[in-house]
Amino acid sequence: MSIYLTSQKIIKDWTDYNGHMNVAYYVLIFDIYGAEILMNKFNMGENAAKNDKKSTMVVQSHITYDHELVEEDKVDVNLIYFNHDKKRLLYKLEMINKEKNYKASTIETLALHVDLNERKVIEFNEERTKLMQDFISKNSTKFETENLIFKSKIKK
Repeated sequence: MSIYLTSQKIIKDWTDYNGHMNVAYYVLIFDIYGAEILMNKFNMGENAAKNDKKSTMVVQSHITYDHELVEEDKVDVNLIYFNHDKKRLLYKLEMINKEKNYKASTIETLALHVDLNERKVIEFNEERTKLMQDFISKNSTKFETENLIFKSKIKK
């Protein structure tokens, strides 16, 4: 099971001379149309970066390309796993072709919480920790815990 975040249509600018979506745009879709929506749920998106000078920065990711996408395909971006510790986030997203119902790609990401003024890793404040914990409590039965590469990096 998964948690729906958003849908996108593959546009011509994202395709390459092979007639399918270029590798770089899988990451773009996961970042802008997946991770950013997720970070906003925990008050760690663009507004937090601009106003609080607190944000997240990706330090590792692992992406799979399971099936090609072409121009005009419509995809759902879903969250399939989320966890955190005092300073780190771990999440995994999937991209599903809406019409043909196949998994096109996944990305597993490890990110750090940072103070943008000092450019230093910091602990999550109480508000963000509560938002994340409430989200996990509500949704953990939907998470897929198999095949996580970075799971051991979360120090609970």
